[in-house]
Amino acid sequence: MMAQRVVVAGGAGYIGSHVCVALLDAGRDVLVIDDFSNGSPIALDRIREVTGRDFETVAADLASQADRARIEDAARAFAADGAVLLAGLKAVGESVEEPLRYYETNFGAAAGLLHAMAAADAKALVFSSSATVYGDLNASPVSETAKIGAVNPYGRTKQFIEEILRDHARATPGFGVVNLRYFNPVGAHESGRLGEDPNGVPNNLFPYIAQTAVGRRDKLHVFGNDYPTPDGTGVRDYIHVVDLARGHVNALDYLARTPADTADDRVVDVNLGVGAGASVLEAIAAFKRASNRDVPFEVVARRPGDVAEIYADPARAKALLGWTAEKTLDEMCADHWAWQRDNPDGYGDASD
Repeated sequence: MMAQRVVVAGGAGYIGSHVCVALLDAGRDVLVIDDFSNGSPIALDRIREVTGRDFETVAADLASQADRARIEDAARAFAADGAVLLAGLKAVGESVEEPLRYYETNFGAAAGLLHAMAAADAKALVFSSSATVYGDLNASPVSETAKIGAVNPYGRTKQFIEEILRDHARATPGFGVVNLRYFNPVGAHESGRLGEDPNGVPNNLFPYIAQTAVGRRDKLHVFGNDYPTPDGTGVRDYIHVVDLARGHVNALDYLARTPADTADDRVVDVNLGVGAGASVLEAIAAFKRASNRDVPFEVVARRPGDVAEIYADPARAKALLGWTAEKTLDEMCADHWAWQRDNPDGYGDASD
């Protein structure tokens, strides 16, 4: 049976809000669990606006023992049969400075959701993993068979949660997991009503470009222009968040049609990426075209640990999930700009 009633843990966040839209548009019912530490209640209203559908919400912390009983009761009453785990902290630099907080929060959120799923007897889980589990790779495209070895606490939480989920699947008959290893999500909903609203100074390239274009930042720092790439700047695999969100629906469908013969059949790792890279300078140029705004930048020293080029091999996503990325870099920039232009201060300036 296809999962029809899906818990979205972290549904008010950047990726989570777009996953909710994809699920609701596909006819699924949704229960959002979020403590709003990385998301906004306004995003939930915007999801209702763009989909024309309502859904249930529980304001709670999955990592909190104090909230566990209430979360389990909500999942049971909702009659959940599937879940998407997006809840957790997500800044690489911050994780290096506060590793204990990252381990407590991210592992706690995973455990909390698994308990809630058990309470509802839900057996299909899609996990928001990351390409950071591959560590410092210098060969692309990167397939799911590449060596695993995260090099920072954030990446290790993703790597270790994948292992926790494998152990749980082995101990729980019929339980299935798709670990979606994201590359670099960018863009926004085409309506301009949902987008990325990072706390503080952005850690990723595109929100920093967008905030520079809209005037919130004076200039962008480009970390190194002497890499062995066509223009000397780092090359990454950028994927539109709407394409990414669609992958979660496909992943739940995959679990529905995959027999639960053994645990190994029911736990799969899948890259979500375009399968090609764009350089920092190419991304800046594309954003300037989309926004018709200047994006001042300054080249500074390389960051330790950055590699010249990394992009996904998305063949398994196509073979198992029937999924391929559809949107171009120009579309990513146009949608990201529409969001930033209409919401220059993110959800913080929204009056609706």
